[in-house]
Amino acid sequence: MVERVALLRAPNPSAMTLDGTNTWILASRTGEALCIDPGPAIPAHVDRIVAYLRENSLVLHAIALTHGHPDHAPAAPMLAAATGARIFAHPYSAAVHDDVLNDNQEMRVGDLQLVAIDAPGHTLEHLVFYERESATLFTGDTILGTGTVVIAPPGGAMRPYQATLRRLLAEFGDARTICCGHGPIVAEPRAKIEEYIAHRERREAELLAALAAGPQTIPDLVERIYRDADMRLWAAAARQMLAYLLALEGERRVSAVRLERPLTEREHAILNPDWVNVVGAEHAPLVEAELGAQLRLDTLYEYSLNLP
Repeated sequence: MVERVALLRAPNPSAMTLDGTNTWILASRTGEALCIDPGPAIPAHVDRIVAYLRENSLVLHAIALTHGHPDHAPAAPMLAAATGARIFAHPYSAAVHDDVLNDNQEMRVGDLQLVAIDAPGHTLEHLVFYERESATLFTGDTILGTGTVVIAPPGGAMRPYQATLRRLLAEFGDARTICCGHGPIVAEPRAKIEEYIAHRERREAELLAALAAGPQTIPDLVERIYRDADMRLWAAAARQMLAYLLALEGERRVSAVRLERPLTEREHAILNPDWVNVVGAEHAPLVEAELGAQLRLDTLYEYSLNLP
């Protein structure tokens, strides 16, 4: 009997993708199928998807993209050309697609009922999918099986992300399973979503406590809050700090003052590292996409709490 939900993991392991991108194949009882996130443009992975469909007598009707990052979407046109399936994505998506899926829109493939959920945060064009019969959430990079998610401006935004998590808890907290974009399947969705919400609240509290001690730059905050973390992760932490600070500035809880001096070598290494040297040429484009590295942080700001 064909599995209702099958995992085919792309061969692209890295620090950002864990063991690789999870490609999900959903099969109806009558032989129709849909694919969620066919992954990077690796021909061998597309061949594997096609072989799986053929071996299980499945006809692929639709390809659904959670978001357009280079580890999730580029294989879609290749898979569509091989199968004739149509590609569906968020209305804001810049990835190649044929049709859009709006919030709460349902896509039916045989007896599969996939509901699209607008899920901004990791990117502003992110979708989460819910399959009704299996009560399964397909979360892309909104929730991972291991670790936490990068929220990095300009593509990512902290308050929309936190709102997405709260919505998933309120509307889908009773889901039976989370199938993530990376990492293992999550068997206790409510606990995982609550863990994610608490993590973001805890990290923001740490940031505010640091600012209570006096004005800080982002490199100062990273060295203080992430002092026990691997220094290779500090550049990612800096982007996370920026996401929190932009949210707090928008709420007028924090003010920023531009410092009229060039970055020191230490500050530059935290804010704008050479990713090719850090992760290698193969993985640098993905890291730059995930961390919004197109937004260079060449100007230094000092952040302070606004007194009530």
